[in-house]
Amino acid sequence: MTQFRQRGLSLISILIVGAFMAFVLLIGFRTVPAINEYLTIKRVVKIVADEGDNGSSISEMRRSFDRRGQIDDVSSITGADLEIRKVAGKVVVETSYARKVPVAGNVSLLFDFQASSAEN
Repeated sequence: MTQFRQRGLSLISILIVGAFMAFVLLIGFRTVPAINEYLTIKRVVKIVADEGDNGSSISEMRRSFDRRGQIDDVSSITGADLEIRKVAGKVVVETSYARKVPVAGNVSLLFDFQASSAEN
């Protein structure tokens, strides 16, 4: 009589894998808005720098960022937080900020973002 050995996951290992996957999904769902806002800020910073290259003043560029940020729901920074300068005849707009993302209870993730119009 041959004996077959069972293969697969036990109930405990399924629960552990499920809990790990739930934690990964929780982190993912919590971080998506912060990353989406960062990508929006990068896009708007490049647009504002192009406006500066076309002759806009610094105050106009800050107001433009505020208007675009309001439309795209940017709440982490404002036009006053932008560093605007000229490098080699081109306007460079930069900003850096931190965003705290609550995970559960008193556990949070802290993201440090930097956006610049000089990046490719």
